[in-house]
Amino acid sequence: MKNPLLLLLPAMLFFFAPATFFSSFKNTDIKKIDARTASVNSNVNYNATIINGPSAIIARKQVPILCYHQIRDWKPTDSKRSKDYIVPVDVFKQQLKMLADSGYHTISPDQLYDYLTLNKALPSKPVMLTFDDTDLGQYTVAFSEMKKYNFKGLFFIMTVSLGRPNYMSKEQVKEIADAGNVIGSHTWDHHNVKKYQGKDWQIQIDKPTKQLESITGQPIRYFAYPFGLWNVQAIPELQKRNFAAAFQLITKRDDNQPLYTIRRMIVPGYWSNKTLSHSMSTNFQ
Repeated sequence: MKNPLLLLLPAMLFFFAPATFFSSFKNTDIKKIDARTASVNSNVNYNATIINGPSAIIARKQVPILCYHQIRDWKPTDSKRSKDYIVPVDVFKQQLKMLADSGYHTISPDQLYDYLTLNKALPSKPVMLTFDDTDLGQYTVAFSEMKKYNFKGLFFIMTVSLGRPNYMSKEQVKEIADAGNVIGSHTWDHHNVKKYQGKDWQIQIDKPTKQLESITGQPIRYFAYPFGLWNVQAIPELQKRNFAAAFQLITKRDDNQPLYTIRRMIVPGYWSNKTLSHSMSTNFQ
C-alpha cells in the first residue's frame, strides 16, 4: 500500500517508481519511511525523515555478515566443494565462542537498515549471522548455541523444504522467530532469480512470503538471492513486494541499489578461527 502522506507531496511522486527510487539520490535526501520495512521485533524509527542515498550508503563501513548453510559433521561422501557449505558442529561452536570472546555483538537486519539509511549507531564490533536453506542443523545446533551468547540471527527460509527430513519444520521456524530472530525469504525452491519469467515471481516470492508470514505472525521484509545471484531487473520486483533489503554474497554491490545487493560471506567448514577473523576484517571495509 502506498503511504498516503506521499499523496500530499506531488513533487515527490517519483518515489512511486521503485526501479529508480534510490538511483535518483545523490547523497542525502528526504523521505518519509513507512511501515513496509517493519518487523515485529523492530526498533526502527519510522517517523524519521532523513535517509541516505546510494553513495552515502556505500560510503558507510560495511558490517561483516556471515552466511551459513549446513551445520553438521562431515561425511566420507562430502566433496571438498560441499565442505564450503558444511560447517562441522564443533567448528561452528568454536566460531561463536571466538566471536563472543572477541567482543562481537550480533545485530538485526533492522539495525543494519537504520545504520545504512539513517546513520544510526551500532554496538561495538557488530556482526550479522545469516542462515540459508532451512537446514535442520540451523535449529538443532545454531539456534541452541546462539542462545548461550544471546546472539540473534537472520534465517532465510526456502519454503519447499519445510517439514522434510533434515530440514526445519514450521513449528521450529516459529520458535526461532518467537525467540527474537528474524525470518527472511529465500524463495520456494531456490530457483535462480535471474531466470524468473511469467508466474515465477508469484510462485517463488509471493506465495512463500505469505506462508512465512502466516507461520511467524511477522512481516517478511528481507530476501536472500539463491546462489547469491541477482540482476537489476529483480530489484524493482522486490521493492514492489515491500522488501526493505536483499542480500547477495561477496560480489560488488550495485552503485545505485546498495540496499538490494548487501554483501555476505560464506564461512567454509575448514576455516580456522584465525582465518575467519581475518576474512571478516579484510572483506568488509
